[in-house]
Amino acid sequence: MTAESTDTAALRERVRALMPRAEEDLTALVAMRSVADPRQFPPEECARAADFLVRAFAEAGLEDMRRVTTPDGTDAVVGHGRGPEGAPTVLLYCHYDVQPPLDDAWRTPPFELTARDGRWYGRGAADCKGNIAMHLTALRALGGADGAGFPVNLKFVAEGSEEQGTGGLEQLVPQQPELFEADALLICDTGNFALGLPTTTTSLRGLTNVVVTVSTLKGEMHSGMFGGPAPDALAALVRILDSLRDEHGNTAIDGLAGDGTWDGVSYPAEQFRADAGVLDGVHLVGTGSVADELWARPAVTVLGIDCPPVVGSSAAVQAKVRARVSLRVPPGTDAEQARKALSDHLVAAAPWGARVEVEAESVGQPFRARVDGPAYTALGAALSEAYGEAMVQSGQGGSIPLCNVLADRFPDAEIALIGVEEPGCLIHAPNESVDPTEIERMALAEALFLRSYAGAFARSATK
Repeated sequence: MTAESTDTAALRERVRALMPRAEEDLTALVAMRSVADPRQFPPEECARAADFLVRAFAEAGLEDMRRVTTPDGTDAVVGHGRGPEGAPTVLLYCHYDVQPPLDDAWRTPPFELTARDGRWYGRGAADCKGNIAMHLTALRALGGADGAGFPVNLKFVAEGSEEQGTGGLEQLVPQQPELFEADALLICDTGNFALGLPTTTTSLRGLTNVVVTVSTLKGEMHSGMFGGPAPDALAALVRILDSLRDEHGNTAIDGLAGDGTWDGVSYPAEQFRADAGVLDGVHLVGTGSVADELWARPAVTVLGIDCPPVVGSSAAVQAKVRARVSLRVPPGTDAEQARKALSDHLVAAAPWGARVEVEAESVGQPFRARVDGPAYTALGAALSEAYGEAMVQSGQGGSIPLCNVLADRFPDAEIALIGVEEPGCLIHAPNESVDPTEIERMALAEALFLRSYAGAFARSATK
């Protein structure tokens, strides 16, 4: 063995030996019902999780660990670690809040980490408490708590309301930029394209949500006496929503390009069918490849409709209904322009002179990472070494508005998105889980990156 491979083997063994403690960390974290919505769970649950992070990362060698209240009223957890003088700075990001559990469909208690079939089940086991366990394992493996220090300077930020989308951390960035400024920022809230395939996410779709209200009558009218000539608001809404896709299922919004292509890793259709749980005999929609449709083209989704439910409905022509419509926006398209195009399309598609009002809810810009710097070089090598396979690049349909805020504030920083959340995790759904081998290998990759990045950064600076 070479000296370097001996060092790597020793680090791999340290990470492996720390996995029982990682399970203990995750067991404690999953038990904390840290849904950042006081209407659903007591705020004390989030406070418990934040305090756990303060203690755990202090024990792992970080300094000045503390809670910082963000403008939305929730607490972020921050701290830092000392590296050698002149070493670059790396920000480690995660979030400790989770999605509501959706209890009915769980096969195990959602707030009790349960081992089954080689996976660990529980709300937040992957998104994003599994990434917290990954960070802790990597830092412990590097020995910062033993007084040896870290190979680079570190900053740590854990968000407390990411799943609620209230923007507290994004608003904190301009108020306290010193908490976030770094040469490389590891946003650990994504994951591998497939289990065991090391991946960096280089593209995020943006998002805009609107609520469309359709009105046709002063009030509901008896369908036997008035049905036919009376304009049905629900029927009008159905026509409007149907116009958002063409006959092939492509998103077809006037003024919005829908022909983008993805040049990274491909996504086989059969793999996507299995990952998405598509029923036998049901076709995928759209005329592009799966990767094109997911990561390079806009995608419209009807999230909900307000109208009478089947049980309890009456024989009446509907006077006023509404729907919530979501549009995912690919990199290269401005989300505000996409929102306007969607709103204009909804109004123009109204049949029978129906009155249409469109209310904008939220807008988040898409993101594309810069992948030509020393951090990406070092990260790619670390991931490949940890997994024994070459790193691939993928996109993600989800949005992380914080990435754009950080990129705008720190234009010279490299932002990399990694994590433990592969498709089998079922994040946001019932029966969320994580494969512990992903925590182990990603913790090793993070430790290898932190160990090698200083040299890559120095070499880049001398060019």
